[in-house]
Amino acid sequence: MTTKVYDAIIVGAGSVGLPAAFYMAQAGLEPLVIDQFASPGQGSNKAAIGGIRATHSAPSKINLCLKSLEIFSTWQETYGDDIEWYQGGYSFVAYGEREERILKDLLKIQQGYGLDIRWLERDDMLEMIPALNSDGIIGGTYSPGDGSASPLLTAHAFYTRAKERGAEFRFRERVTGIIRRRGKVVGVRTDQGGYATETVINAAGPWARALAQMAGLDVPVAPDSHEGGITEPVARFVEPMVVDIRPAEGSKNYYFYQHATGAIIFCITPEPPIVGTDRRETSVFLPMVARRMVDLMPKLANVKVRRTWRGLYPMTPDGFPIVGRARELEGYIYAVGMCGQGYMLGPGMGVLLTSLVQGDLTLEDEQILEELSLYREFGAGEKLK
Repeated sequence: MTTKVYDAIIVGAGSVGLPAAFYMAQAGLEPLVIDQFASPGQGSNKAAIGGIRATHSAPSKINLCLKSLEIFSTWQETYGDDIEWYQGGYSFVAYGEREERILKDLLKIQQGYGLDIRWLERDDMLEMIPALNSDGIIGGTYSPGDGSASPLLTAHAFYTRAKERGAEFRFRERVTGIIRRRGKVVGVRTDQGGYATETVINAAGPWARALAQMAGLDVPVAPDSHEGGITEPVARFVEPMVVDIRPAEGSKNYYFYQHATGAIIFCITPEPPIVGTDRRETSVFLPMVARRMVDLMPKLANVKVRRTWRGLYPMTPDGFPIVGRARELEGYIYAVGMCGQGYMLGPGMGVLLTSLVQGDLTLEDEQILEELSLYREFGAGEKLK
């Protein structure tokens, strides 16, 4: 084991681990990040489509994502890196009474938390997104403060700025064990050596449960796979992320937006979930999602798809992340189960984890950690996963 004692060892250089390393290093801590892949952001982060919204249904995710939006929107101005931030907003469309009821009920909750979101009636929705199919549309919600950015450029930005501030990284290295002594973390063992620390942060995404089990713990995180795709770039014709929550055969919902570069990026939520770690693309995805997207926005029929891919969503029983200290092992911290929203939660989560390690949590931080605790009741569920 190395003689140097790190302030924290973060397992996973992805959507959560990279911001955590950056904010810890910026606060004067000395973190080490260990990742099995060859470079930063090559796990679930690589498969994210880049949407960022604060319009959730619970205070924990709302507050974390408001912080993330602040960070994303000011990153280039503050640090000089172009992460392709674009504030196009989010829109959830309603073509049936079911969707209208769900969105309006959720709207009351979101506005109650002070979020900038409103209901648009049919004509206003079509004025904002003229390319929508007007046949049968009722309206929808719109949150102008939300947006998008590039997950890969963001990962690179957090990585390079973290290294500048003293964070260390070990790539192509697999964690094989958590070293414990008298109920406390004292280090991490890998296939290439050992590292001393009193704090380990599990930010291993889809592999979070296996890492927890190395410490003699367990966490209810199970990955399922989702596919996404990207088109050729075209002249801008749609501003917000468009989300259609109507269920259909094989899918629960789908969503797409026009990226800052002009490309359309899209994803679908399969129903039933495809549980497991298989990241191979399928022949089913593109015909399914294309049919739904063209029906919603006929203009998309003329846009060529460039490629598709498949990524993993680390899911929890209720659709909320699991964050906080393990009661059974001192020094072990969970930052897992982001349920496909790690990219948008990541920067806010990085700030929170830094405060947790430093021991200077605010009342709001404490409330977030209580809501996202591993030891909560998992009976409730996210209202809009």
